[in-house]
Amino acid sequence: MIKQLYNWVLQMASHPQAEMVLFIVAFAESSFFPIPPDALLIPMIIVHFDKAFRYALVCTAGSVLGGIFGYAIGALAFDSIGQWAVSFYGMQDSFELLQKWYREYDVYIVGVAGFSPIPYKVFTIFSGFMHAYLPSFVMASTISRGARFFLIAWLLWRGGPRFKTWIETNLYPLTMAAGIILIMAIVLVKFLLQGAPQ
Repeated sequence: MIKQLYNWVLQMASHPQAEMVLFIVAFAESSFFPIPPDALLIPMIIVHFDKAFRYALVCTAGSVLGGIFGYAIGALAFDSIGQWAVSFYGMQDSFELLQKWYREYDVYIVGVAGFSPIPYKVFTIFSGFMHAYLPSFVMASTISRGARFFLIAWLLWRGGPRFKTWIETNLYPLTMAAGIILIMAIVLVKFLLQGAPQ
């Protein structure tokens, strides 16, 4: 089923309403859809390089609004829809750890998940469950999702079609490495602030 969804997403890249489909996929992926919008964003940019940053903006807007929807699921329907999503991604055993991380780092975790290959949707739902401060959640989502999609757009815009395979091969390792560096930076800043004189 996942393979069929992936193939469908790729086919939509040349659809006349591809931009709307991109928005819908980005929206859905932030709360329940398993295929990342990158799979549609990359071929769409290859077809229309002049619209690279427009597509990145559409993707970011859809993803952030979908993240708010995921937040609502966590806040209002966690026992039904939210539990299903956490279970689908095999994170039920990490639930207590997630709560600990959230108490410690709050929406910084959303920022890391929004940029890296970590399932962003799990953290949008979890943010609602933890009743995170919504404006901070939206800001972290906008910055991290925007950074991810505009980075893809910029790399393709600069590198052209020959960068397509390179990005598809290296996007996840690169964003995961960046996510790890971001986590280390957050931990370091919190450690320094805790040790600073009051």
